[in-house]
Amino acid sequence: MQGGYPPQDPNQGGYGYGQPPSPYGGYGAPPPQGMAMQTAGAPYGVDPMTGIPFSDKSKMVAGLLQIFLGWAGAGRLYTGHIGLAFAQIAVVWFTCGLGGLWPLIDGIMMLTGKVTDVQGRPLRDG
Repeated sequence: MQGGYPPQDPNQGGYGYGQPPSPYGGYGAPPPQGMAMQTAGAPYGVDPMTGIPFSDKSKMVAGLLQIFLGWAGAGRLYTGHIGLAFAQIAVVWFTCGLGGLWPLIDGIMMLTGKVTDVQGRPLRDG
């Protein structure tokens, strides 16, 4: 026996008597702990799809800063991406303004929620 389970069946690719028992008493995932328990360390809530807490940065503020002041990297400075902000400034400067398309598209992506803050947390609504 391997670790208390029936031996693996090499022809089936699994255990001889079904799957090993769940660590939660054989009932699958643990029971939900309630919204208060999930958001205790997340003052702005938790993303329901990933469970990652939301950032303290707003996607509306970040997107509008990036659209209107993207040539200065304002949206990326707001989210904490200092290197990207300086790269956007350099691209706009060296292309005599033609590189301003990058901050515009970046601002739209921020408004749609596709950009995270520097810690990898999704930007919050509002």
